[in-house]
Amino acid sequence: MKFAITSKGDAKSNALMHKMRTYLKDFNLEYDEEEPEIVISVGGDGTLLYAFHRYSSRLSKTAFVGVHTGHLGFYADWVPDEIEKLVIAIAKTPYQIIEYPLIEAIVRYKNGSRETRYLALNESTVKSVDGTLVMDVEIRGEHFEVFRGDGLCLSTPSGSTAYNKALGGAIIHPSLPSVQLAEMASINNRVFRTVGSPLIMPAHHTCMLKPVNRSDFLITIDHLTLVHKDVKSIQYRVADEKIRFARFRPFPFWKRVHDSFIDG
Repeated sequence: MKFAITSKGDAKSNALMHKMRTYLKDFNLEYDEEEPEIVISVGGDGTLLYAFHRYSSRLSKTAFVGVHTGHLGFYADWVPDEIEKLVIAIAKTPYQIIEYPLIEAIVRYKNGSRETRYLALNESTVKSVDGTLVMDVEIRGEHFEVFRGDGLCLSTPSGSTAYNKALGGAIIHPSLPSVQLAEMASINNRVFRTVGSPLIMPAHHTCMLKPVNRSDFLITIDHLTLVHKDVKSIQYRVADEKIRFARFRPFPFWKRVHDSFIDG
C-alpha cells in the first residue's frame, strides 16, 4: 500500500511524521506523495484541511487518517502515544471507509472568463471587499431574499461545528448530505429583512448568490482566502465527491461534539 504523511510543521509533529514514515516503510509500505492510497495528517484539523486540498483530485482513491498533536480535533482521532498502535493497524488491519459530504462552490464571472470550481470540507464564506455585502439569494432557482450584512457562510455537516457554530448555526451529523447557510450580522429593520435563521438545504437543492451592487468579493474555501473580481454568481450545492476517512476503530461524531464543547 502507498502512503503519504503531512505535518503541521512544528517540531513535535515533524518528529512523529518521520517516526511513522520509518515504521511504515519497515512494514514494506511504499511512501508515495503523488498517488497515496492513505494520507496521514499529523497536527490538527487545519493540517487535515491542507491535506484534503492537496489531494482533492484523488478523493475516490485516497483515504485520510488524522493524528492530533494539540487540542482534540474533529478529523484527527489518534494521539501521539498511539503511534505504534496506528502503524500496526495501517500495516496489518483492513480499515473501514467512512465518507463525509463536501460543498461544491462554482464562481462565474461577468466578463465571460472560465468559471472556477472549488471543493470545501468545512465551509465557504462570502464577504464584500469593502462595505456591506448585498446579495440576492436564490434557492432552487427561486428568489428567496436580499441579504445585507457582513457576509454569508455555507458549511458542510462536518464543518457545522466550526465557523458555522460560532454564527449560531446548527450542528449537523455528517451522515446527512446537506449545505447550511448562516448569516453574518445581517441588517434587519423596517426596510431590509432577511430570514434571520440558518437554512439547511438537502443534497438536491442549489443555493445561488448573485451580487446586487458590487462584483468584487472575498471568498474563503476552508483556510484559503481568495479575491474574486467581476463576479456574476456563486453557486453552492452538495458536491458529488466525498472525503473518505480510514477508520480503524469507532470515532462517534456526537462524542466528539461532547468532548469538544461540553467536557473537553
